[in-house]
Amino acid sequence: MSQPVLSIRNIESFYGPIMAIRGVSLDVHPGQIVSILGANGAGKTTLMKTISGVMDPEKGTISFDGQHIQGLEPHKIVQKGIVHIPEGREVFPLLTVDENLSLGAYTLTDKGQIDHDRDLVFSYFPILRDRRAQEAGTLSGGQQQMLAIGRGLMANPKIMLLDEPSLGLSPLLVQEIFDILKRLNDEQNMTMILVEQNATAALELAHHGYVMEIGRIVMDGTADVLMQSEDIRNFYLGVQEEGARENRRWKRKKTWR
Repeated sequence: MSQPVLSIRNIESFYGPIMAIRGVSLDVHPGQIVSILGANGAGKTTLMKTISGVMDPEKGTISFDGQHIQGLEPHKIVQKGIVHIPEGREVFPLLTVDENLSLGAYTLTDKGQIDHDRDLVFSYFPILRDRRAQEAGTLSGGQQQMLAIGRGLMANPKIMLLDEPSLGLSPLLVQEIFDILKRLNDEQNMTMILVEQNATAALELAHHGYVMEIGRIVMDGTADVLMQSEDIRNFYLGVQEEGARENRRWKRKKTWR
């Protein structure tokens, strides 16, 4: 296998006196989709913020393309090729779709590259082309998530950090978003780190996965191996499968009424 494009070693991050990340180490190879699984409060979002420079680790190293990047300002990390698409989408609601996309390219100066990247975004998200003059705050939740991903693509990234892209979306929209992420990986060889509560969808998309508990990595392996793990099935997939069964039972009851 190729050398990791991103290598994290023994990082520790804190919120005040509280240690949120406890000696986390992981590798991401070029062209991989790596999923980070774990319950709420496990430290997944803190890990993403630490990689993207929103938080600085107290200890440990983060190497990207062979260079240490821990402690760099977030815009410097974006310039190096790491783009963070945060939980909750966070589009600029009073700006148009086009203006939001332009903000994603704020670190670039090559107009030809910017135009190319905008066309690439529209090729994956044609609805954004149709709504390019519309204020982002008037888009649906799914369209806002597409815009958030599209804005990230405008930075011409080498790695995309995606934090809960399925949050608040219908199953149909989740499938559409994940299909596009798979296409980006297949067609653009886009490397991704994916934090996702929907463990089934995340592992179906990913090549490799890590499981976090209380700020630590407690398990990792290929996505296929994790899907077959009894612990993963009991603690993550099993809960979702039961939830799906409950939804089906509820729909049947509603129909009978």
